[in-house]
This record gives sequence, C-alpha cells and structure tokens, in this order.
Amino acid sequence: MAFENFDEDDSKPLSEINMIPLIDVMLVLLILFIITAPLFTPHAVKIEVPQASSQESIDKPDNIALAIDDQGGLFWNDERIDDKELAVRLAKAAQKKPQPVLHLRADKKTQYQRLASIMSAAQNAGITRMGFVTEPD
Repeated sequence: MAFENFDEDDSKPLSEINMIPLIDVMLVLLILFIITAPLFTPHAVKIEVPQASSQESIDKPDNIALAIDDQGGLFWNDERIDDKELAVRLAKAAQKKPQPVLHLRADKKTQYQRLASIMSAAQNAGITRMGFVTEPD
C-alpha cells in the first residue's frame, strides 16, 4: 500500500502509480501460462521415417555473356559471332536444363533497335532468364 501524509495542508493529488497490484497480476498470469502451455501442444504419434542416403544434385546454370559493341557486333562469351550463329546458339541454350542465364552487356553507343532485336531473338528462341550487365560511373 502507498503511505502518505494525512496532513490537511497537502491537498495535492497523488502522482505515484502503485505498481504492486500490477506485478501481482502479471506473476499470476505467468504461472498460469507456464502450467497450461504443455496442454496446448498436440499429441504427436512417433513414427520411424526411413532415411535416404542420396543427395539431390543441383546443377548451377551456366551464364552466357552476350556483348554488343557500338557497331552492333556480337560477342558470345568473348567469341565474335554473327546473327545466324546467335540464333543457333540461343536455340541450343534454351534446350539446356537448367536453362542458362543470358547476360546482355551493351556499349553506350549501341542503338536501341539493335538491342531490342537481340532481346526479341532470345525470347523467340525460348530464353526465359535474361539480365543486363552495367558498369557503375
């Protein structure tokens, strides 16, 4: 309980909060939760699951670096190719499992029409994973 002075001179309101009842209630709730927590767990049926000794082989897909210079020339992993060879290689890459990621890297002066036609050819070949490679300023 809070002790206070019962003088008639002090008619100020009490500005302290009595924390004892709050702490008592919190301790009672804590004890109730500790006791009832095991009752909320479902009853489990113990079974013996067979163990597999093999591991799943996850193949990381290859990355294809396709560079386009300012004249529109194509470089497949640093090897110069033409448009016909590009279509053949894109079709072969689209058939691989898992499908490789096509990384497009274009020169600043490359025309947008050239880049759009290469992206369209990749999509028509069946390439679904494509990204752009940029360099920070």
